[in-house]
Amino acid sequence: MTDTPSRGVTRREALKTTGKVAVASTLAALATPQIYAGEKNTIQVALVGCGGRGTGAAEDALRSKNGPTKLVAMADVFPNRLKDSYGHLSRNLGQQVDVPEDRKFIDFNAYKNAMDCLRPGDVVILTTPPAFRWAHFTYAISKGLNVFMEKPITVDGPSTRRMLKLGEEAKKRNLKVGVGLMCRHCPARGEMFKKIKDGLIGDLTLLRAYRQHNPVAFFLSPPKPAGISELMYQVQRFHSFLWASGGCYSDFYIHNIDECCWMKDAWPVEARAAGGRHYRDNSIDQNFDVYSVEYTFADGTKLLLEGRCMNGCDQQFASLAHGTKGSAVISSNSHWPSSCRLLKNQHASTGRKYQKDIIWKCGPEKSEDNPYRVEWDHLLEAIRQDKPYNEVERGAQASLVTAMGRMAAHTGQVVSYDQMLNCEHEFAPDVDKLKMDSPAPLQLSSDGKYPMPEPGRKTKREY
Repeated sequence: MTDTPSRGVTRREALKTTGKVAVASTLAALATPQIYAGEKNTIQVALVGCGGRGTGAAEDALRSKNGPTKLVAMADVFPNRLKDSYGHLSRNLGQQVDVPEDRKFIDFNAYKNAMDCLRPGDVVILTTPPAFRWAHFTYAISKGLNVFMEKPITVDGPSTRRMLKLGEEAKKRNLKVGVGLMCRHCPARGEMFKKIKDGLIGDLTLLRAYRQHNPVAFFLSPPKPAGISELMYQVQRFHSFLWASGGCYSDFYIHNIDECCWMKDAWPVEARAAGGRHYRDNSIDQNFDVYSVEYTFADGTKLLLEGRCMNGCDQQFASLAHGTKGSAVISSNSHWPSSCRLLKNQHASTGRKYQKDIIWKCGPEKSEDNPYRVEWDHLLEAIRQDKPYNEVERGAQASLVTAMGRMAAHTGQVVSYDQMLNCEHEFAPDVDKLKMDSPAPLQLSSDGKYPMPEPGRKTKREY
């Protein structure tokens, strides 16, 4: 599958070629000596992206049992977000937050300033909108920094290919990289995965994932108000724009998709899907209100995903699996605690009706382990003990599989894993060149709305 931009093959080939050359030339110039924070007592941390998830990640890093850690620099493009994040962290972590005014940076290049405050072997947290992930990761590698990056780490085929190459470069340099798919660090899910692999519920034949709730975060966006540029509006409300985040589909559903693929121990090879927009009022974002996706694995097993962001509808938040001998609750109500359990029949349910059918459930000591904190314990342990630790490939694959389902819904086509990986439509190819006064990667159409997916009409690209 290839895209069909208005400027034709020359533009497409140019983007492909220059992207490869840019990554190759950047990585060829990296010559940072390998010095690890494990050789020092305190691991210094820089936070790039000071929204809610970034603030939470920084707090988890500072509270990890594998400290001591100290936050020494912060970067964002919104001064108020940095101020609020700093206020929260300094109130709750005290002297572990050492970020004077000259180590607080506001700009699209602020990530470089923040990383420049670190020593090789320290840790940078990358929690900006996902579109910027590859650019920030490239600079982190050049500085010899270990990295924690939030999911999804890619939003399209070109950024996935780029991230996979960067992951290999980080591995060669023995840099430790964590990706914020924290469910993979849940002890209860880990124990259940082993029991499924041991055949306790037989061979998996079907998986189901649900994330159906009211509109949340920046799912909806009305026309831009006065007093903010188009670029800053789209960055601020990144869930609404495919270039910035992969939209609500990539940002909201990746955890459920990833934990189901973990239990299956495989990635699906294709996806077919449907989706649509309903009661939008004055919202002109790029999201669909509903998504219904059928993923297919190589052995024919299906993963069915139901996503919905609508008021007044039944709500469900769960991941479930069915085997030839029983069923499993992978998660229920939220990502944590998972309350995971195995049942002797097909009544996998998030309620209490089938409690008598449970053949195994996680113990309270495992269910109470916060995976957001555990993922930091694992990353910092790897840094201190200099153990191999690189979650980039798995994170990129999870991001790609998520995008595969999203593209199937947005185009109305069956999309394979290889088609998604090799798709040439890059949503924001020059994201690393953005400045505060740059035009936005997405421009309004003549009707005053943003370009939106049109299944069956736009079949080679999502908008």
